[in-house]
Amino acid sequence: MATPVDFWFDPTCPWAWMTSRWITEVEKVRDINVTWHIMSLAVLNEGRDLDPGYRASIDRAWGPARVINAAREKHGVQYVKPLYDAIGTRFHPGGRTDFPEVLAESLAEVGLPADLIEYIDSEEFDESLRASHHEGISKVGEDVGTPVVAVSGVAFFGPVVTPAPKGEEAGKLFDGVVTVASYPGFYELKRTRTQGPIFD
Repeated sequence: MATPVDFWFDPTCPWAWMTSRWITEVEKVRDINVTWHIMSLAVLNEGRDLDPGYRASIDRAWGPARVINAAREKHGVQYVKPLYDAIGTRFHPGGRTDFPEVLAESLAEVGLPADLIEYIDSEEFDESLRASHHEGISKVGEDVGTPVVAVSGVAFFGPVVTPAPKGEEAGKLFDGVVTVASYPGFYELKRTRTQGPIFD
C-alpha cells in the first residue's frame, strides 16, 4: 500500500520549493501518494512584529496563495500541484518577482481560466485558505513555517534541503523521514543553514 504523504506549502517560499522538488523525486522511486495543500506565510505572520521589509514581502504572499486556493475551490484539487509547479518554477529558479504576470502565465500554462487572477486581492476564499493553513500548522506548532510534510499522519517542518536530492538519494532521505516519523517521541533535528537554495 502506498505511503500517504501530505505536503503544505506557501508558493513564495524558496525552501518549500526545494522540499517540493525532493518529494516530487521521491514519487519516482518510492510508493507514495502525495496530497498537496496550500498554506500561507501571510496567515502565519498575522499580528507579529516583523521587520518592515519582511512584512512587505509577507503581505505580498497573500496573492499567490489566494490564486492557488481559488483554483482549488473552483476547479478542483487536481490543479493545486500543477499550478504550484508553474508558479514556483517562475518564482524560484526563474527569479521572477512580477507576481501578477507570473500568476497569469501560470494559469494559462495549466489551462485554468484567466479570470482567476482576480483572486490575488480577493478575500472571498480566505476562510478555506486559513482552514488549509491551520490544518497543516496545527500538526507541527506555530513556531515553524513552510513546508509542513506529514508521513502517514506524522508531521514535521521540513526537511529543509539544498540542492534537492534526486533519484535514489531522494528515496534514501525519505526512508530516513519515515524512520523518525515512526518514533512517537521524535520532535526535532536541526542545524544552522550555511547556504541558500540551489536551484538546478
